[in-house]
Amino acid sequence: MNQPVSHIPGNDPHDHANHKHAHSCCSHDAAPALVQLSEAASDTARLSRFRIEAMDCPTEQTLIQNKLGKLDGVEQLEFNLINRILGVRHTHSDTQAIEQAVASLGMQAEPLSDTAEQAVPEPAPVKKHWWPLALSGVAAIAAEVIHFTALAPNWVVALVALLSILCCGLGTYKKGWIALKNRNLNINALMSIAVTGAVLIGQWPEAAMVMFLFTVAELIEARSLDRARNAIGGLMQLSPDMATVQQADGQWNEVEVGQVALGVLVRLRPGERVGLDGEVVSGQSSIDQAPITGESLPVEKGPGDKVFAGTINQAGSLEYRVTAAAGQSTLARIIKAVEEAQGARAPTQRFVDQFSRIYTPAVFALALAVALIPPLFMAGAWFDWIYRALVLLVVACPCALVISTPVTIVSGLAAAARKGILVKGGVYLEGGRKLDFLALDKTGTITHGKPVQTDHVLLEPLFEGRAQAFAASLADRSDHPVSRAIAVWANEQQLPLSEVTAFEALAGRGVRGEIDGKLYHLGNHRLVEELGLCSPQLEARLDALERQGKTVVLLLDTSGPLALFAVADTVKESSREAIAELHALGIKTVMLTGDNPHTAEAIAAQVGIDHAQGNLLPADKLKAIDDLYGQGHRVGMVGDGINDAPALARAEIGFAMAAAGTDTAIETADVALMDDDLRKIPAFVRLSRQTAAILTQNIVLALGIKAVFLAITFAGMATMWMAVFADMGVSLLVVFNGLRLLRK
Repeated sequence: MNQPVSHIPGNDPHDHANHKHAHSCCSHDAAPALVQLSEAASDTARLSRFRIEAMDCPTEQTLIQNKLGKLDGVEQLEFNLINRILGVRHTHSDTQAIEQAVASLGMQAEPLSDTAEQAVPEPAPVKKHWWPLALSGVAAIAAEVIHFTALAPNWVVALVALLSILCCGLGTYKKGWIALKNRNLNINALMSIAVTGAVLIGQWPEAAMVMFLFTVAELIEARSLDRARNAIGGLMQLSPDMATVQQADGQWNEVEVGQVALGVLVRLRPGERVGLDGEVVSGQSSIDQAPITGESLPVEKGPGDKVFAGTINQAGSLEYRVTAAAGQSTLARIIKAVEEAQGARAPTQRFVDQFSRIYTPAVFALALAVALIPPLFMAGAWFDWIYRALVLLVVACPCALVISTPVTIVSGLAAAARKGILVKGGVYLEGGRKLDFLALDKTGTITHGKPVQTDHVLLEPLFEGRAQAFAASLADRSDHPVSRAIAVWANEQQLPLSEVTAFEALAGRGVRGEIDGKLYHLGNHRLVEELGLCSPQLEARLDALERQGKTVVLLLDTSGPLALFAVADTVKESSREAIAELHALGIKTVMLTGDNPHTAEAIAAQVGIDHAQGNLLPADKLKAIDDLYGQGHRVGMVGDGINDAPALARAEIGFAMAAAGTDTAIETADVALMDDDLRKIPAFVRLSRQTAAILTQNIVLALGIKAVFLAITFAGMATMWMAVFADMGVSLLVVFNGLRLLRK
């Protein structure tokens, strides 16, 4: 027999393993999303996938895990409860044994193709008749009325109540019996015991009303949970089913997006949704990228720009070349990441699961004690104390407590995705509220990451009108970012460029070349010193500009400097707002950059950052994070480059900037911001705090109402149908409270 070796994602803040979603409901022993059943993996094992329509909460997940764990050859189980899909890694030649094992639990496992996408479309819903439930309700009420008014003998009351139970309770009894056979005290088992006990002591009307109310509660709860599930499933609907693709003969035909090959041309009409990721080849238009990046305004797109599946074309027409298959698009990766994130249990959820694991058996033992001890040792009436024990079983059901955390976490993850914030697990969604220090990279994070020319000072009046053109002519021959900034500015001003001969790059200093037979240099302060052309007045000018965080280069001839040009990486306007919002939330900030300290301090002052450190290598950034930890801070790190990777990994939460279209960022970051807007970080912190507040409210509400009804039960004032009504009410309250996070 295989012994399960469970791996529960989320215990380690940097556990990025591939786990599927598993929301907990109606279960005291919610299993992890990925279950390793065998220590050693077999080379001959293969992965088979099944759709199990009845597997929509860990009540069924736990039963399946326990059953398949006894099968030889089954090595690993992967549960995806959002799509009701079970992955089984096994060494069997066929799947018949697996299907039979699932069938013995009263469920049907439908094999799926090995090549099917992870997000398998939902089948058409099976239409269920409403009249059995309605008849059950009428019969339950009738049994109560007949019993209360004594209009008929007791056997009539029993017959009417039995009709009510048979109309709506057979499914619960079947699930309860299967659970008891597998030694699992889930909600179906507890309810079956309670109703059967009520029947045995002659409380037929109570038994009928309890079963009817429980069935109604299950139905309403399932519909409510579907809203959380649909919040993720709705992302799948963003991508259209068809795309207009150019054929080999030049014709344009409608093709299913799943059949479109890489590299083909797709035409996008005004108002259409983009079907696949690609790069614009021709045309101009604006694209609403809100579904992917959360940006509020459309983004202008032209040749060379990226487009993402699920975004919406505005007025223009575009043709783009497909760069990613349907299942590998940015949208598909977001959906996969959010589904996997729900498999990583948040700290509160792990606490609730562990609490419920002890709570339910303890309550069952307490109910037995209530039923037996007073009659045996305290001369209590058997009828009264057995009845109270049955009420206790219903009241103490942990359903509301267990369901409160995953619904809230799922809602929070979906709400973040709508804002263009991809959170890689509930552990990070909860952890965001604890951050009190945020470290930020400079280039591409606080600034645009593209140097632009900011200053032009003519030093030699005789060269007015020529100095900029000469500098641009030299810069145009170089690929250095500073040179490119000068060349781009000149191009925007439509300055005429001169022919450069005898061009030479001077490593670490600049370039030189001849224009009209005369030698010119374009270089930095070090080059000016080497040429012996520096002066105190020039030093003062250079120092003033460098203290503003600017890089200065000079155009020189053999006689001296002719003009100076300052280049800077400009600050994003959103950065200032983001830092102000972080400070308002009580979070301090520090900038960690490889640039010189003058530049670091200047940029930090512009945006309001508390501290700045310059001349840092990747190892230095990592040490800076460790130092903050040593001071007792909870630290987050924001970056966009490989050089930030060690610090991002060390931080409590690593935020990756501008992750849209970037495989690595989406797959490795704790939180991926789908565009380069830093304001999403304070938005994430606020969402984290709201999520934590709702989690606390739900736990207090669930346990508080349980405690009140337990006291009423011991006092002999509670009835079974009141207990079911209270349990149903608190379950719905915590579900609806958690769903508040989905409101825009």
